[in-house]
Amino acid sequence: MLSVYTVAAAAAVLILDRFLPVMRQSYSFWLVPLVFIGFLLGFIIIHLALFIICGYAVNIKKPVGKSGAFYREFVRLTLPMLFTFTRIRVQSTGLELADEVYPALLVCNHFNYIDPAVILKELPDMNLGFIGKKEIYTELPFVAKYMHKLHCLPIDRENNREAAKTIIEAVRLIKSQTVSVGVFPEGYTSLDGELHDFRNGAFKIAIRAGCPIVVCTLLGTDEAMKHIFRKKSTVYFDVLEVIPAEEVAGMSTSELAERIHKEMQENLDKRRSEVCIKK
Repeated sequence: MLSVYTVAAAAAVLILDRFLPVMRQSYSFWLVPLVFIGFLLGFIIIHLALFIICGYAVNIKKPVGKSGAFYREFVRLTLPMLFTFTRIRVQSTGLELADEVYPALLVCNHFNYIDPAVILKELPDMNLGFIGKKEIYTELPFVAKYMHKLHCLPIDRENNREAAKTIIEAVRLIKSQTVSVGVFPEGYTSLDGELHDFRNGAFKIAIRAGCPIVVCTLLGTDEAMKHIFRKKSTVYFDVLEVIPAEEVAGMSTSELAERIHKEMQENLDKRRSEVCIKK
């Protein structure tokens, strides 16, 4: 979207030049760039203001309805700008593996609150709705409003009965082809940077929905948030494989958990060694 606003700002300067001779005076060498920057910042500020206003207008007690597509598109257009402003660059591999997979269950390790944003930015066509802890709806109410419009689901990790209801709803969303569902099977963000044991219940979603599983890893989001705005950071996002629905149906949740955990760990170890070599 930044490129669109850059072109729009340049066009606005040319249009202004037709009506204001001041743009063609001897001092225009500094005035023209200043006006261009002003238009560009104006477009960006208007975009972000609308993003905030639309977010606050959401009532999470009401069904998503047809407006969900509008909010998803708004998020798709806004995330790249936010990552540019926060100086976070995402380096991805394997995105093509997920291009033709819909609907599906996406599983990934979890380091930071921004992990879902990274995945949404890199896989905009997967139409993802994430399962997130219910505390987000009180700790980050603005974020929760957009989550609601993206068909994200809150889960009570301390109440098995309520957690089962969330899994059932996730299965329904996939079967109805409303969205693909993203989960972080560790259940919590990793505070020590290591990959922890999985909660196998997350894999019940794919088995019951009869859908494929997209296996991914993230590395660097925790470090990126420590340096946000202050210096450039790189986040690594890898799509490792897609386990077909037929293969998922023939495996237990523990078998899926063991296979995926091993694959994630191997890729994270590989990524870490590559990053160390680059440094």
